[in-house]
Amino acid sequence: MFHVSPDYQPMIREIGLDADSVFEDSRIVVWRDIPERQNCTLDVELVDGRQIRLHVKRYLPVRGKVSPAEEEARGIQLLEKEEIPTTPLVGWGSLADGRSFVITENLGAYRAADKLVERGDISFDELLDPTAKLAAHLHARNLHHRDLYLCHFFVKRSAEGVMNLRLIDAARVARLGNFLTRRRWVVKDLAQFWYSTFAAGATDEAREKWLACYGEARGLKSLAGLRRSLVRKADWIARHDVRLKARQPTRNVSIPGA
Repeated sequence: MFHVSPDYQPMIREIGLDADSVFEDSRIVVWRDIPERQNCTLDVELVDGRQIRLHVKRYLPVRGKVSPAEEEARGIQLLEKEEIPTTPLVGWGSLADGRSFVITENLGAYRAADKLVERGDISFDELLDPTAKLAAHLHARNLHHRDLYLCHFFVKRSAEGVMNLRLIDAARVARLGNFLTRRRWVVKDLAQFWYSTFAAGATDEAREKWLACYGEARGLKSLAGLRRSLVRKADWIARHDVRLKARQPTRNVSIPGA
């Protein structure tokens, strides 16, 4: 089974890609291989001379009726429905043995926010306002990301200096749910972002400004309780991350350049 978004059907036919070849085509290069999936790139030249790159995630069989690829496709579609900029969905599918895959378009001039900060191309202070407002918009539209780290904000600065953002890795995007659980998911999103800013060299003052900007965008009157909860959760994430990196040292390798 291979679902292809209508705009991309001519391109997929030209490339000669079907569900089976997603796992067999030698042009598809694996750059990260972890227990639950392989992250790959596919670089091709079309007959009109365009050089394109597609990103392919290949998943092993899992229990349950919904495959990981379908979950990510649904997540991207949820973001698009709520007008939250994300990565364009090319297609997704599965094989009879339970393996599944999702294909997205390369974001071109967009780059991961954490890498831009790390290289000194952008300061965290420049990202403070747009990332806080995008997180607030996500929650205001009754969605949560569950992987809302700085690295999942892709950024492109316009010629006028405007920061254009896209939110990627939508595999776990879902509705916030009922009143009893929604605060828990909001706290988790904010804690993940808060934790990721330490590696980016953000100051305590910058983190506080980020949270204040988020609160203002959400119209929240008080942030004291929310701040206590997210800091506590961020401390737990830090301890968990140490254990995860010890088990899977290649988990956080960077995607290669096109």
